[in-house]
Amino acid sequence: MQQAHGDLPPAIYQHPFKPWLERLFRICLKCSRCERVRPDEPDSLARLFQGYYPMRRSTLIIPCFNEESRFPVEPFLQSVHESHGPDLILVDDGSRDGTRSVLNRVAEQCPTRIQVLPLSRNQGKAEAVRQGCLWAFSRGAETVGYWDADLATPLSELTRFREALNRQPNLELVIGSRIPLLGHAIHKDPLRHGMGRIIAGSIAWVLGHGVYDTQCGAKLFRNSPAMRSVFATPFLTRWLFDVEILARLIVMSRTKLVPSLEKIVLELPLLRWDHIGGSKVKPSDFFKAFVDLARIHKHTLGQHAAFPISESPSIGWRPAA
Repeated sequence: MQQAHGDLPPAIYQHPFKPWLERLFRICLKCSRCERVRPDEPDSLARLFQGYYPMRRSTLIIPCFNEESRFPVEPFLQSVHESHGPDLILVDDGSRDGTRSVLNRVAEQCPTRIQVLPLSRNQGKAEAVRQGCLWAFSRGAETVGYWDADLATPLSELTRFREALNRQPNLELVIGSRIPLLGHAIHKDPLRHGMGRIIAGSIAWVLGHGVYDTQCGAKLFRNSPAMRSVFATPFLTRWLFDVEILARLIVMSRTKLVPSLEKIVLELPLLRWDHIGGSKVKPSDFFKAFVDLARIHKHTLGQHAAFPISESPSIGWRPAA
């Protein structure tokens, strides 16, 4: 049975330097930096503290593909140096430019807080995010999320996402929503906004829930059995995987594994969102979205459709090639 945080791990009692380790251990428990303890690092004293320290702060997955010329280095570095800033997993999705070098240079400036996950070939945003989430789950992050690399949603919004999860223990997932409300700075491209609303209406109809914005690239969720199951198997689509996340939760709610979607998912209106040029989304993707939506309706939400419920990929996880 796990001891309380005020007790000492057995390994310390058996260690010849017990008095010094005891003092170090109690200091760590009082210090916010105990969230940085990593028992998976073999040379770390943290191996003595495994199971006796708080879970780490939020981990954000940042999927990157050919972002060499526009990756916002400074905002990410600034965020990890803040007292409650997130850990970052920068996923290079088989980029063909110098993205990996840029990401490695960023990680070198704060190696305890920033990790690079290189994929040998381009697998699409869905798989890049999924691989990053599995890694974050396996490392014991308390909450995991993903954020678009262009920071159209500023990292300052993350605090509001975490507060929403803290206020409502029943929530599994918080999704950013680009609702143009008075007093909110939501700056969209008019053409893409119009096309997006057509798709959004179709998505809400297929899901059977009044979701305003599934495609905002800012989401945060718990490291829970439900969310680990959602990410355990590859998604059907490359770009509508956000819809698949909700669809999988709906399937789980049908079998009473989780409560209904309204009780576990919250749409959080963003205070700020800026359209950033240079997106990888092409006009043809507008039409592909309807094909992908039909696939989700048939293969995930259909009468006899289901996805395997398993947490095993997050245990002993290794990155895909």
